[in-house]
Amino acid sequence: MKKRRQQGILTGMPFMANLAPRTFVDDLGRKIFLAKPPARVVSLAPSVTESLFAIGLDQEIVGVTEYCDYPPQARTRPKVGYARPNIEAIVALQPDLVLAPREFMRADVLGKLEQLKIPVYIIEARTIEDVPSNILTLGRMFERAPAANQVAARIRERIASVKQKTAALPRLRLLYVLNSQPLITVGPGSFIHHLIELAGGTNVAARAAVPYPRLNMEEVLKEDPQVIVFPVGSAEGISEADRQLWQRWSMLSAVRQGRLHTIPSDLLNRPGPRIVDGLDRLVRIVHPEAFEGGNSP
Repeated sequence: MKKRRQQGILTGMPFMANLAPRTFVDDLGRKIFLAKPPARVVSLAPSVTESLFAIGLDQEIVGVTEYCDYPPQARTRPKVGYARPNIEAIVALQPDLVLAPREFMRADVLGKLEQLKIPVYIIEARTIEDVPSNILTLGRMFERAPAANQVAARIRERIASVKQKTAALPRLRLLYVLNSQPLITVGPGSFIHHLIELAGGTNVAARAAVPYPRLNMEEVLKEDPQVIVFPVGSAEGISEADRQLWQRWSMLSAVRQGRLHTIPSDLLNRPGPRIVDGLDRLVRIVHPEAFEGGNSP
């Protein structure tokens, strides 16, 4: 690994300036210097893994999280943990670069990787527009700009199409149940809050002070959501038993009108290339009348 670093991939070392490094600023404001495209990368987020595969970096991805399951090739890569990444496993993979989400990146893990001179780039999406922007950054980082441009353009075209569909539609109050016990939802500063607005909804937690606030039922009853959405999936999501518990709150408009819906968690909770598929599902839930047939999924 030491030999490979001497060949040109280093972080924050002034003497690399004479090798004409490319500079990237991550979402912690840290400068990363890459003299050449990384040949071995470890991804610490399913959304990042999907983005890397989407721009053709199949061979460069040498490690992923235990939740990285898309595309199918991601299942074949060595696993390095998730919320508590295994430092020894990461080091053993000899990465030129580690890509990590800001949300779950622990300070002690980041510090240890930096101590080991392994470059770490923190990546975050606060809005859906950040998704194509992040993909473009990865394209520049790995010199896959043409592929990244194509993926980003497709995402932006579909976002624009959704905006056109929902611009004139009435806003429906929506509760997104990220976790049921305790009740955790999304607030301003989270990309899903932004998705709800794009889909023609009004987030009932729009006044929350944090991106992922806890709510109590008194607050939910006061806001009276017209639509309640539950993420579901094998890795994360709300169980059928927990979803059924909401039927007891018959005073809620969403319950009275049968507007309790599910959505695949890996589409809506991952800010990667498939986020526009999740947005499309959400629009069909909130405003089925915007589509031919008018049926909710």
